[in-house]
Parts: sequence; structure tokens; C-alpha cells
Amino acid sequence: MHTTATATRHFQLKVILAFLMIYIVWGSTFFFIHKALAGFGPFLLGAIRFTLAGLLMLTWCRIKGYRLFNLQTIMQAGIMGFLLLYIDNGIIIWVEQFMPSGLVAIMSASAAIWFILLDKPKWKENFSSLPTVAGLFMGFFGVVLLFGDRLAQAMNASQREDNIIGMLLLLSGTLAWTIGSLYSKYSGKQKTDKAQSSMVSTAWQMLVAGLAFTVTAAFRGEISDFDAAAVPFAAWWAIGYLILFGSIVAYSSYIWLLQVRPATEVSTHTYVNPIVAVLLGAVFANETVTSSQLIGLTVILFSVLLVNWKAYGLSRLFTVGNRYKRLRQRARIRARVRASVPKLVMGNRQARSPDTI
Repeated sequence: MHTTATATRHFQLKVILAFLMIYIVWGSTFFFIHKALAGFGPFLLGAIRFTLAGLLMLTWCRIKGYRLFNLQTIMQAGIMGFLLLYIDNGIIIWVEQFMPSGLVAIMSASAAIWFILLDKPKWKENFSSLPTVAGLFMGFFGVVLLFGDRLAQAMNASQREDNIIGMLLLLSGTLAWTIGSLYSKYSGKQKTDKAQSSMVSTAWQMLVAGLAFTVTAAFRGEISDFDAAAVPFAAWWAIGYLILFGSIVAYSSYIWLLQVRPATEVSTHTYVNPIVAVLLGAVFANETVTSSQLIGLTVILFSVLLVNWKAYGLSRLFTVGNRYKRLRQRARIRARVRASVPKLVMGNRQARSPDTI
């Protein structure tokens, strides 16, 4: 019993840490990608980041004795890596060349809504939960509030056409991210040890994405134009952070969470990441935080609370009164029973007394 309770607490701690990784670390990658782009082309950055991260993870899996070369694992990982990392991240990198980051964040956050619409096995559970549905749409509204001023600037006449094209591309990217995530959750499971298969699959996902980014970077001439001596130290440090924390730690946490938690809960990272990005910009880039952004931040945090309503057991807060009412009723019934016992005993004694004389 003690062992079971300890294992449960250990699992809950792992879930909390994994959520912190995808909430905070992925939120910080916006800042570090900006730093890394000072020395690397956008697709060369993706090529180096995911190729090295994949190779490092495969090396670790080899040291642990995991089976690396399984055709089914590699094929499924290839699909997931292509959809999750190459298409979605590639589109984000591409459109950030001409779109405001706030508009990119708003469109990327729409992935959370796609999860509830496309996660068919969870339709009954998701659509029957008012807090989940309300939280997802409220979170998207919060992200719009967070970047409302930038959205207004992005919709001016001179940039409207480019931004509409970019928004359509980002919509395609969020769909690819959602489909890849759901494929990972439902079709990417192996019959072998879950921890082993998850780590090996994640490594192959990043390696496949890295190879796709490499081909694209070579086609665009980013590899031939690259000058390592001209890369500033801050860019090297930033790409190291992206490899270790953004890819190996946070992405691995995301893939693992998809296996153990509902996809709608995991998708809330798309709401929290922009908050972290805004806060980092305020602290390190001296960007101002407006009152509308503070309101948006509050709305987003409340939406995440709603989506995780069942996970946090918040329904119990509204049943405490009923519980105490039931306890009082039981106490009154017990009191009546105890009070009636002496009367029954005395009645029985009186009924038997003539026979005993």
C-alpha cells in the first residue's frame, strides 16, 4: 500500500515537472530563437537544433540499451517528426520573417481548439465538460487580448495581404501539429516498454525533422552562405539552449504527456507559452506590459484552470456543502437510532415480565 502511494506521488510529480517544461521552457524558446537567428538562417537553425538533439538522444538510448532500429518505430516517428517539428515549426520560422510575433502567437494558440475538435475518441468527454470547452475558447480570447495591439497594427492596409497568407499558413501548421500530436497519442504506441519506446521515438522524430530542415536549408543556400566565424557568442549559447532544453527536455516531456494526460490538457501550453514570452521580453528586452496584456494574462490563467478542472478536482469545492449536509443527516439518523434502542429494550423487558413470575 505504501509502495503504491509512493509510486502515485512520484508519477504526479513527473506530470507536474513535464507541464512546467512545456509551459516555461517552450515559452522561453521564442526569446532564444530570436537570439539564435542573429547568427543562423531560419532553416539552418532548425537543421542544427533537431539533428543534434536527435543524435544526442539516440546516443543516450544506445547507452541505456534500448532497441534503436525498429522499422515500425522509425516510420511512425518519421510521420510525427515531419508533422510536428518540420511543418509546424518550419511555417512559424517562415512567416516570422514578415509577420508580427504577436499575430503568430495568436494563430499558434488556435491549436488548443483544434485538439477538442479533432480528438474524436474524447468527443463525448470533452463536449460534455463545460469547463473544458469554455476554458479552451476563453484561452484563445485571452491570447487575442495579450497581443491585441499588435493584431491591430498587423491588419493595416499595407500588410494585410501578406498577413492573410501568413495566417492561412499558420492555420495549416496548427492543423499539422494537432494531427501529429493525436497520431502520437493514439497510433504511436509500442507494445514494448513505454519509457523506452517514447524516448527512442522522440529521438527519431527530431532526427527526421532535422534532416528535412537540412535539405530545405541547402536548397535555400543557407548552408553554403553560413560563416561560423561570424556567428556571435550569444547565438551559439542560444542554439545550445534550444537543443538541450527546447528539444531534448521540453519536446520529450510533451510526447510523454500525450501518452498519460488528455490532449486537451496538454494543449494548454499554447496559451501559457505567449505569457512566458511576454514576461521575458519585459524583463530582458525592456518591453512594456500594458493593462490589456495583464487582463489577457489573467484570462489565460483562468482558462487553463478551467481546462484542468477535473485534473485539479475543483468540482469538490462545490460539493463540500452537500457533503456536510449528508453528514449531518447521517448523524441525526444515528442519534435517532441510539435514542430508540433503550426504549425497545425496556419494552421487551416489560413484555417478558409476566412469564418470569
